[in-house]
Amino acid sequence: TPYGSRPARRPDSWHDRDGGPSSIQVTVKQNSERSASTNPRRTWFKITIPFGKKYEKSWLLSNLHNMCSVPFTPVQFHYDCNRAVFYVEDSRTAYALKQITRRIVDKDLYRVAITINSSLPPSSVSTELKLEEIEHVKQCMSKRYDGSQHALDLNSIRSDPDLASQNIEVVLNRRNSMNTVVKIIEENIPELLSLNLGNNRLYRLDDLTDLVTKAPSLKILNLSRNEASYFGTDEIKVLVSRFIQQYYLVYDSTDRQGLLDAYHDMACCSLSIPFSPQNPARSSLGEYFKESRNVRRLKDPTLRAKLLKHTRLNVVAFLNDLPKTQHDIASFVVDVSTQTNTLLCFTVHGVFKEVDSKSRESVRAFSRVFIAVPAGNAGLCIVNDQLFIRNATTEEIRKAFVTPAPTPSSSPVPTLTAPQQEMLQAFSQQSGMNIEWSQKCLQDNDWDFSQAAQIFTQLKGEGKIPEIAFVKQL
Repeated sequence: TPYGSRPARRPDSWHDRDGGPSSIQVTVKQNSERSASTNPRRTWFKITIPFGKKYEKSWLLSNLHNMCSVPFTPVQFHYDCNRAVFYVEDSRTAYALKQITRRIVDKDLYRVAITINSSLPPSSVSTELKLEEIEHVKQCMSKRYDGSQHALDLNSIRSDPDLASQNIEVVLNRRNSMNTVVKIIEENIPELLSLNLGNNRLYRLDDLTDLVTKAPSLKILNLSRNEASYFGTDEIKVLVSRFIQQYYLVYDSTDRQGLLDAYHDMACCSLSIPFSPQNPARSSLGEYFKESRNVRRLKDPTLRAKLLKHTRLNVVAFLNDLPKTQHDIASFVVDVSTQTNTLLCFTVHGVFKEVDSKSRESVRAFSRVFIAVPAGNAGLCIVNDQLFIRNATTEEIRKAFVTPAPTPSSSPVPTLTAPQQEMLQAFSQQSGMNIEWSQKCLQDNDWDFSQAAQIFTQLKGEGKIPEIAFVKQL
């Protein structure tokens, strides 16, 4: 199966698994422990204490200093929601702090967790623009502001000729630049309704958090053409990409029962759609309405509980009843938000169409959050699945399915004899390669199993077999 057997007890680690690449874009948080222990280059790390707000700063830092094996200076300590956050500029320190997670015990016998992620430099140490440079940025933004529409167009602001002529770089994926822009908005155009941040190589939205309060009337935020970035290890990228490809091959088939092996025995799943004030049951998403668990609108606790599907059998039965689909894999963007040795959380964004519908309105957009644990055979096992479906925008419909997806053949090798098919399956299983590459290897060696195995071993040892050869289809 594409997912491997479900974990019976304790999940294993997936840090050193093999696999092949794909075209899916994956954004992965850096594996801090691995990077911190192997990368001597100085870089910034964000240290987060979940539920740290309940601790006094002095108590928390004192215990961290006493327990940590490396002296450190916390930079920009602050509370963010219920978390305590600070920064360190030393991979050795970050690694040492990682080692003491859950070793500090508070008065309620709660073990204090510590999470580490690589980070941009904190705003307090970022290189600030000079006053005269800020004035040039303000003038540039003024030229890009449409007062009649309350719209600010910062598309590709880094290459703005006025700023370039002054040798001023406004790089919005740097905290100091974004802070400058947000402050100018707050002081000059707090009535802003529309903001275009397209083509600015943004890969995170952390620095836009203050915009909610600085421009409270903002209704439109254009983030188009900010391509997903890649962080962390290729192993996680390969693992998640392979899982998604295989998952949606089954999901888009006529029978989704094959997804049973993708879910944990005690998995849970929910679906939600946007709320429509005009007779939601008759909206274009009406067929999803009765199963929608939109907790912002759904106040009945009994109904909330009923719409949360529990156990893998109920989850797959629920998914099987949803409209049949075809997903546009080329539209997928995947964000991996949490990664530990025993848990992975990632969100899939993209579009799909309902294959039984003839209307162009059948193209939908979706976001899907998976929480998964490692499974056998280098696979993943889903423990939580949250699916959000909405109508696709005009632009999403226009771009959808530009490159037709190949239709899987009912038999991958219809022209082979029975002994050849048997040999092919055995060779694929033993080599780890997919059917296509296994067949090529056998054909190149005149279906001599021993010779093909010898050549495979030699080429693999020389690193001449591409990773795509190990990405298996269903």
